Amino acid sequence: RPVISRSSDQMTPLPFITHSVSLIISSYNHIFRQQEKLKEVSARLKRDLIRGLGKHSHHRAAVKMLPTFVRATPDGTEKGDYLALDLGGTNFRVLHVRVVEEQQRVLKMDSKICAIPQEIMLGTGEQLFDHIAACLSEFLDSQDLKGQTLPLGFTFSFPCEQKEIDKSILIRWTKGFNCSGVEGRDVVQLLKEAIRRRGDYDIGSVAMVNDTVGTMMSCGYRDQSCEIGMIIGTGTNACYMEEMKNVKRVEGEAGRMCINTEWGGFGDDGSLRDIQTEFDVVVDQTSINPGVHTFEKMISGMYLGEIVRLLLVKLTEDKLLFNGQTSEALLTPGSFETKFISEIEEEGTGLENGQNILTELGVKWDPVDVRVVRLVCDTISSRSARLCAAALATIANRIRVNRGLDHLKTTVGVDGTVYRKHPNFSEELQDTVRLLVPKCSISFLVSEDGSGKGAAMVTAVAQRLALQSRLLEDSDGEDEEVEEDEEEEEDK
Repeated sequence: RPVISRSSDQMTPLPFITHSVSLIISSYNHIFRQQEKLKEVSARLKRDLIRGLGKHSHHRAAVKMLPTFVRATPDGTEKGDYLALDLGGTNFRVLHVRVVEEQQRVLKMDSKICAIPQEIMLGTGEQLFDHIAACLSEFLDSQDLKGQTLPLGFTFSFPCEQKEIDKSILIRWTKGFNCSGVEGRDVVQLLKEAIRRRGDYDIGSVAMVNDTVGTMMSCGYRDQSCEIGMIIGTGTNACYMEEMKNVKRVEGEAGRMCINTEWGGFGDDGSLRDIQTEFDVVVDQTSINPGVHTFEKMISGMYLGEIVRLLLVKLTEDKLLFNGQTSEALLTPGSFETKFISEIEEEGTGLENGQNILTELGVKWDPVDVRVVRLVCDTISSRSARLCAAALATIANRIRVNRGLDHLKTTVGVDGTVYRKHPNFSEELQDTVRLLVPKCSISFLVSEDGSGKGAAMVTAVAQRLALQSRLLEDSDGEDEEVEEDEEEEEDK
């Protein structure tokens, strides 16, 4: 991209934005605009996916490939009323969701947000689940649903090992929670026990839902070819429908299962070291979890602003920006927010936004500085979109090869602030995926409330499958009786 000269506001080539800026910026662009390098990254992730699925290799895999026990996507026949519970931070949501078959729509009838006080976050597990059960009771009263026993989708956004659709063991608390007596226990059982202690209402079957799976499922009712879910926001993750015969850690060969890849951990074994820059290394080392979630730290919203800040500090120290003068704010970790990147890259208002942001950060800028900052932002967001595309291409191509298809047509349900809010990210991601996997036609559908409506949809599909398998068992029973009758007739 050309750079402006200091004497003009026009976009004209500029020899004097020196070697060093060019080197830093072009080192990013050289690596991440090279199709071959992206294909190499994609091939590395492919190896990691296979390792994560393996029965014996899983424990040492950087990409964990967790079975979700979600065995199908919506087929359009799901219907009825469901509850959804979304717990992932200092607030949790309770929702009443209605699936309307005739309109192929998932409607949020109503919802309630409940706060979780600090003393409960640090108290006992019994106190936490009693608090959740009490809020759920109040919500059911307000909706006049107390007399009904509705199925519930439970989005529980903490590290868990899922054993079944309705059994999930908490591995460890994160996000400031430290409730005693919960780690190593089944959170569905703890919820049900709390509801039983109250005794004033009951719930039906429970489905545990990862938010990425919810993203896929909330789109799957509108578009039944949606078999991939992706989140690129504060963090990043993806899920997809894998052939059961490849899921070595779960018994059974027939059908498919949704796999929660946990692709944020890609590179935790050092496989991305050659494409990490000095800025990525600093971001990792100064984070609360060094050496963990390497890929996430290169592409997700929690870290992009900090990568830009470190690059701007480097350019300033090299006397290539702001006359070599930094500011206290610019030198403060976290001061350059990721939303600034979107604002600075906004078409039309970007340069004015950039001026306001740099003024807020206390640096003395001129028009060239603002354009260089925009170039830095574009470089970092573009790298994120392209790396994300390389990872998504791996999954799409895996589905195609799994099914022995010459050409795959599929849809990705997607969510997250980086995808939704950045002015160019979604377009660059889609263009790059098309380049990397020409044998896959991929549509993108922005999810509507994956952790609410999506959780209800997971429950609806689980119920449909349970009903179908019951019907099969019943019909098997009838066949046996008929055969016995026939045998008796023959004996006579």
